[in-house]
Amino acid sequence: MDIILFHGDSIIYFILIIIKIGMIGKFMSELMRVPFTKAMKKTHTILLPEMLEYHSPFLQAAFQGSGYHFAVMQGSRRLKEKALRYMNHEYCYPGVLIVGQILDVLEEGSYPADRVAFMEPQAGGACRAGNYYHVIIRTLQKCGYGKIPVISLNFKAQEKHPGFRISLRLFRDAVTAVCYGDLIMRLYQQVKPYECEEGATDAVRRALEEKLAEQIRSHCRRPGGRRAVYREMIEAFAKIPVRKAERKKVCVAGEIYIKFSALGNHHLEEYLAKQGCQCVMGGFINYAIYVLDSDYRAYLTNTPRPVLRKGYDIALTYLKKIQQELYHEVISHGRFEMDLPFASLKERALNSIGCDCITGDGWLVAAEVAAAVEQGCKHVLIVHPFGCLVSHISERGIVKKLKSMYPNVNIQTIEYDYDSSDTLRESRIRLGLGELTAGR
Repeated sequence: MDIILFHGDSIIYFILIIIKIGMIGKFMSELMRVPFTKAMKKTHTILLPEMLEYHSPFLQAAFQGSGYHFAVMQGSRRLKEKALRYMNHEYCYPGVLIVGQILDVLEEGSYPADRVAFMEPQAGGACRAGNYYHVIIRTLQKCGYGKIPVISLNFKAQEKHPGFRISLRLFRDAVTAVCYGDLIMRLYQQVKPYECEEGATDAVRRALEEKLAEQIRSHCRRPGGRRAVYREMIEAFAKIPVRKAERKKVCVAGEIYIKFSALGNHHLEEYLAKQGCQCVMGGFINYAIYVLDSDYRAYLTNTPRPVLRKGYDIALTYLKKIQQELYHEVISHGRFEMDLPFASLKERALNSIGCDCITGDGWLVAAEVAAAVEQGCKHVLIVHPFGCLVSHISERGIVKKLKSMYPNVNIQTIEYDYDSSDTLRESRIRLGLGELTAGR
């Protein structure tokens, strides 16, 4: 590409150089990108970063049911040291962990390098996560694995590969997987802290995961559809003997990776359980609807003639309908709680941050906090990666307002970074639980 040099104006000249370098970098990334071919679908295993602990067994089954060899990475050994040999230190904690897991898997050798592909989920937010895809490609190039395909999992069908596509069957199975994961998570969190027999809740969870994952994998449709499965799951957890006990209900909200990934939040839910607390998290389906709704909002704002309006409306209506079916079954049973459906959740953001904040996790964090407080949470932990500008705006930036709205609720932000100590982080968690005071 030819550019015009503005002699005498060094600032403009410098900007043009940066633009050209950026375009060259993008062009080189495309040249380096290895396609996931149709033949690879039979020979290669696609590995997904560890992120959604409750949802992963079902999502794995959904991809396997569409003919993909699919697994979730489990590596956790010295991830920081491995990743930072190839990455800039300015990248956020989730990026470091994801690249570290990829390198750990390759070093371990459990999957042959010539029979593996990596998948990176992307929501399209305005943060450094948007660069993970190219960072992974370049990292693999640097350490001698440049022939490994990297797949971007996004709802805009960007970075297409001839051997991978989201079919209608896979989309429906993935939605089912998310619903099963959300329900398992909420039921588990409401029963586990009160079980009479230690391990009983885990046994029920494992049995349901195995059974329902196989149903998704084999496309076995039960009479009554998903609603019947929801009732089965609810009844299975309802039969677990529980005791009356005082437990602090602690809402965990925040940046999506740190919130859901046990690797990213250093097993926060397990730590809270040891402190005698009940963990409360908003479901992933609300996040999925939030991402689509936010993109729709931006699309309508920036596009003079929104020809895709009908497509957005259909997708959002479908997801909200599926969510409503799930919530109806839980409410009908009467014992357990779900977080609020999307429309109600969105209303909770109007008095705090407003619904125009759609960058990153945007208004969703404030809305989840409000919903959790309504359900009796007196302690709130808002978790996010250190140095994440988006998180500082939409999460730390809303704390003062939330504290003024809920003066009797203990709200703390918890930062996660590869250089922060567990002691410092756990002290802040205990502060959020009311076990320490700021003056001590």
